[in-house]
Amino acid sequence: METKQLGNTGITVSAIGLGGMPMSLSSRPPEAQAIATIHRALDLGVTLIDTADSYCKDESDKHHNERLIYKALQQYSGDTTNVMIATKGGLMRPDGAWTRNGNPDHLRETIRTSFEALGGDQPIGLWQYHAPDPDYSIEESLKPAKEAVVNGLIRLVGVSNFSVEQIKRARDVVELASVQNQYNPWHRDPESDGVLEYCDREGLTFLPWSPLGGSRRFGQIKEIEAIVQLAKAKNVSVYSIVLAWLRAKSLSVLPIPGASKPESIADSITAATIHLSPSEVGQIDRATAV
Repeated sequence: METKQLGNTGITVSAIGLGGMPMSLSSRPPEAQAIATIHRALDLGVTLIDTADSYCKDESDKHHNERLIYKALQQYSGDTTNVMIATKGGLMRPDGAWTRNGNPDHLRETIRTSFEALGGDQPIGLWQYHAPDPDYSIEESLKPAKEAVVNGLIRLVGVSNFSVEQIKRARDVVELASVQNQYNPWHRDPESDGVLEYCDREGLTFLPWSPLGGSRRFGQIKEIEAIVQLAKAKNVSVYSIVLAWLRAKSLSVLPIPGASKPESIADSITAATIHLSPSEVGQIDRATAV
């Protein structure tokens, strides 16, 4: 598996990660299948697994995905010392909905609980503020993350769903390694809102969430003729073509496709071996232009 440096940290992780969310929502697979999926990713060289405290059914189920990933790592027969878990905090799941909570007291508590859910014996590899809450300043909300770095609960910090201006404000509070915003064929805002360019310039890793469009768009990939034709020509899946396209758009991009089946993550990882020429990237660009 190809590796990439995470931000400006000097730490290397796999060039494609595993997104844990599908394994913990209301449509979650059996636990044994989820663990097999994580183990398959590890077998194939994945060393970055993305999760969040809110990847669960509802508030009564909070931190489910973190605990699941930790359990899978504990049961894995191979070496996991170089595996980085990237989690997030700042979203709530009342009755299964998604709401923001940037209250510093809540964030302190959820950082501590995430630390414990992931084993409690070493710092969280990468903790990301899930989304800015307009009820609290970015400075207020990120203060607990800075404290947690000093106190050894967090190793690295990132942000998610942030604009360039918000990223700059966050960096005045704490050093950042990554930015996680939505980016896929139907949501190409990072190309125009300056975030991708900023990450390239500043050496921050860009983690595109929902890189395959999520459950709502996933099936529509097969309707994009340019992607279908490239997949046929290269004898790969349309999904791996999308991930290869994202990687080709910027050196800072590190896709974290979600998976709930071993064969899904195995397919996604083939994207690391696919080379798209500038002409081929342009074909997809034109086919997915708004």
